[in-house]
Amino acid sequence: MTHNVLFILDKIEVLTSSRLVAGESMIFSGFKKIALVACILAISACSKTDNNSDFAVDEIIAPDTLYNQALANLDAGDLSETQKRLSDLDSQHPYSEYSRRSLILNTFINYRKGAYAEAANSGNRFLQLYPGDKDAAYAQYIIGMSHFKRIPHITRDQSTTSKAYNAMNAVVEKYPESEYVEDAQEKILITRDQLAGKQMLVGRYYQERREFLAAINRYRKVVETYPSTRHVEEALARLTESYYSLGLVQEAQNSAAVLGHNFPDSKWYDESYKLLQTGGLEPRQAENSWLKGLFGLNENET
Repeated sequence: MTHNVLFILDKIEVLTSSRLVAGESMIFSGFKKIALVACILAISACSKTDNNSDFAVDEIIAPDTLYNQALANLDAGDLSETQKRLSDLDSQHPYSEYSRRSLILNTFINYRKGAYAEAANSGNRFLQLYPGDKDAAYAQYIIGMSHFKRIPHITRDQSTTSKAYNAMNAVVEKYPESEYVEDAQEKILITRDQLAGKQMLVGRYYQERREFLAAINRYRKVVETYPSTRHVEEALARLTESYYSLGLVQEAQNSAAVLGHNFPDSKWYDESYKLLQTGGLEPRQAENSWLKGLFGLNENET
């Protein structure tokens, strides 16, 4: 059995040694740690199984037998059969130590297969059953990555992007000492930028059709909710344009003033300034504007 376990760990190393993009290495590193514990658990069980064993329908099999069968299938590189054994284990022995380990292993296998919805579901189930487990941060991170990998094009519905943001934010808030926090923070920035970009896309759509109030609502959303994204400069400029088109001169001047104060070298400020000049106006901050006290960027923040 020891020889088989060592061989399985070699298989895992091969499985996780391909070129990895940001975030993938964290997934595989966490899995190898879990797999090592899993193999040690298998050694302690010392239960030998045949990789080709057939189990009768509804037959109750000992948890260590099912677990070792799953490892044998993993050894053979058969992820589908591995998952079948893990599923049998989970259904027959739902509260055993083996079931707990099988659930997190199954979460990784789903992710590795590209079955991201299933990975997120099994990760959520792990957190529901074992919220205080030492692998909870890993499960939460896989959930986040599973949603992140499915972020759609900016023109599509962004509900999955919101799920990715929420999951990664949970990593940061619930597991601040985990090794996954740094990458989760990077993913949060990306998801927020994507969500802001969607608001800008819809805002421009309305503005082009001269539906300025609807456009303003979208641009305000960017400024209010996503002030640290790269879209905020354009949002302020588009607000200036939309307010000016509606004859709301004071708001147009104020939007341009806030833009110039925070991004004085921005091309968007230059265009907004020129627009106001066509009407003999200049940027001017207003005391009673919704932007006062709301727009919290520092002068050097981008």
